[in-house]
Amino acid sequence: MERAPISALPRRAMGKGTAAGNGWRDLEEELDAWADGDRAADLWWRDDDARGPTPALRRLLALSDETSIPLTLAVVPLGTEIALAQVLEAVPGVKVIQHGYAHVNHGGADGKKAELAAGRPAEEALGELIRGRRRLTDLFDGRFHAVLAPPWNRIDPLLVPALPGAGFRGLSAFGARQSVEPAPGLIQGNCHVDIVDWRGSRGFVGEEAALAAIVDHLAWRRRCEADAEEATGILTHHLVMDDACWAFLATLMARTQAHRAVRWLDVEEALWLG
Repeated sequence: MERAPISALPRRAMGKGTAAGNGWRDLEEELDAWADGDRAADLWWRDDDARGPTPALRRLLALSDETSIPLTLAVVPLGTEIALAQVLEAVPGVKVIQHGYAHVNHGGADGKKAELAAGRPAEEALGELIRGRRRLTDLFDGRFHAVLAPPWNRIDPLLVPALPGAGFRGLSAFGARQSVEPAPGLIQGNCHVDIVDWRGSRGFVGEEAALAAIVDHLAWRRRCEADAEEATGILTHHLVMDDACWAFLATLMARTQAHRAVRWLDVEEALWLG
């Protein structure tokens, strides 16, 4: 899939919102630098932990629909409701990937949380992933892409080479990827900005921190200090987001969507799965 230059796109000023501060100006300047270089600043949006059509999930879908920004839902196979597939029928632009199997911690009392933890029998972990992939394929048909987003963004490195044999084409964790293809036949495309403050308030991480993370990853890509082809991933968790999270997300989408350098990609485009 060849990505065209953006020189043919009309120049549009970034939208003016109510939020103010250096962070938004820094973001605009960084995006202008991409535009000045006739390059597209690709972004993508992944949301974790979906199982059913909760009020928060419906709010998420409405935001995607209203902004026409592609949404990738990382769905937990075990316990996923048929009603979720029915609700998604009304929003054809939403894509589904796999969020582990049961979202259960196997990391042990003293380790970091991980479903696909080191030391867990590979046959057991892979067997669950295969069952989960088959279930999501049946539930979501053509909108499901065989991309694994490991719960807590952690996976035993020894499992990664086995993922293509288990039917997976992509892997999405957190942080700048170290390799485009961590195993033959497996493309990695991560998220880089989590707007939830998991180590503190468990609410919004704050405008300054969120914008700095976006600007930093974009700048690293533009300067080739990180993989320039890895789209900058925004990670959300609809079930725990507070009002400040929702407000920031809406403002970010409005401001970026109005900038000529920005392209919001779906998961198929972000991970070059086409």
